[in-house]
Amino acid sequence: MANLPDATSVIVLPPDAQNLPMDFDLEQFMGAWYVTHSTLPLWKTKKDVSITYTPRLRSSTQQPPQFDDVVRYRSTSDHSTSELHRVVGVDTLLLPPGPQGAHSPRFKWRGKGWLIIASSRWQILGLGGGGSSPGWALTYFEKTLFTPAGLDIYARSPEGLPANLVHDIIDKTRALGGDVGKLAEEFFEVVRSPSTDGNCCS
Repeated sequence: MANLPDATSVIVLPPDAQNLPMDFDLEQFMGAWYVTHSTLPLWKTKKDVSITYTPRLRSSTQQPPQFDDVVRYRSTSDHSTSELHRVVGVDTLLLPPGPQGAHSPRFKWRGKGWLIIASSRWQILGLGGGGSSPGWALTYFEKTLFTPAGLDIYARSPEGLPANLVHDIIDKTRALGGDVGKLAEEFFEVVRSPSTDGNCCS
């Protein structure tokens, strides 16, 4: 991530922000993320939630970037070694007018298979870490016919994030005020199975 704030300088932006204080590198955003905290009710009965993003080949440079989106999770009643459930979709980068990188990264998700009729829009409100600092991201999901608007905190590590970093992310999200600030009051920790090898959620 080019010019990415480190973990000690948490920056959280409101939805649809412009003039970002950081560069966004989609390629470096790819890979596995672990959902550590959320306001979305569906995760209250789930555990070991992870999301893996994998870039898709483009037929031309005129086509907006797309990437596969695989969500894995267990129900809270499942054993920690039980098979993970999967939800598979495709994300498309929504390219706003104006200079690239001037707006917060926004995406449209569409389900695959029996979920092909389902779609949602989401964006990245904060991003940090890398190197020796814990990698994290804050994502915002717009309301759909089936789900309320919500926020997720992601960690690069299945072990999650330091408590002080989580508190800082949540505090700065509250400080945005408005609907997102209210949502931040509803954050809860997503359950994660104990693991000594980091493979509970792969």
